[in-house]
Amino acid sequence: MGVRRMSAADKIYSAFNYAVLVLFCLTAVYPFIYFLALSFNDGYDAMKGGIYFFPRVFTFENYNKAFNNPLILNSFMISVSRTFIVTAGSVLLTALLAYGLSRKGLPGRKYIVFFFFFTTLFSGGLIPTFIMYRQLNILNTYWVLVLPMLYNFFNAIIMKTFFDGIPDSLSESARIDGASELSVFARIILPLSLPVLATISLFVGVGVWNDWFTGQFFIQNQDLYPAATFLNKMISEASFQTMTGSGGGSSIQNMSQSQMGLRGVTPEALRMTFVIIITTPIICVYPFLQKYFVKGVLVGSLKE
Repeated sequence: MGVRRMSAADKIYSAFNYAVLVLFCLTAVYPFIYFLALSFNDGYDAMKGGIYFFPRVFTFENYNKAFNNPLILNSFMISVSRTFIVTAGSVLLTALLAYGLSRKGLPGRKYIVFFFFFTTLFSGGLIPTFIMYRQLNILNTYWVLVLPMLYNFFNAIIMKTFFDGIPDSLSESARIDGASELSVFARIILPLSLPVLATISLFVGVGVWNDWFTGQFFIQNQDLYPAATFLNKMISEASFQTMTGSGGGSSIQNMSQSQMGLRGVTPEALRMTFVIIITTPIICVYPFLQKYFVKGVLVGSLKE
């Protein structure tokens, strides 16, 4: 059977399709290239404008100042530790919940699933959430960055659907050999569920890493700010001062201005550098987990 030759219409469509994809790719990649060029450029030279793809006056001073700044380095370490703890804890707890809900012999399983689903339809709002955190004594503590993000019912449904697609005969044969439910979960279910585990890990990790809202509203101690919150405050205060022409600012903005001891380092250059610093880890991790996305996200179409 010969290979079908593409018609003129097919070639035009393919060329148009590739052109649109390349355009979207450039649109998504260019802001990162622009920030990268500014982060490696002398801050005062960058204020002249005209930098689009490559630094004009190359320097490492912005990164030296960023990594030597205790507030920036501390916020970065807060985000790293928080992302690791929440991702590991959330995936483990979600997998345990999903495994329990996937067992057909669980009494009242349909009612339990409906109860969890019903709670996702409504949100108490910011004020009730704030009151609840205050009663739990986790406001302005490291734990307010961790505990609220350990549970996500949407991720549990994805895992449950994947577990439903694993043949029951594998679990039954292990139970006949004397394996407990925990052994079945750890030795059979989890090893067969690497695609969905990797997918959920990336969902949770990216969400936690980019979360600025929690630190913005539930943290007052700037030593506990995660990187996204710290960056958001730097940008917001810089924008406010630009609109009002004010020379004052909070401790974060004052930190940026008072610690410009190195030549060529400006608050704007420091912000661009910080954007690159907090974006790079996600860019480095994503390609290793991307291959699991199709199988992990589309598990709903897989049935035994």
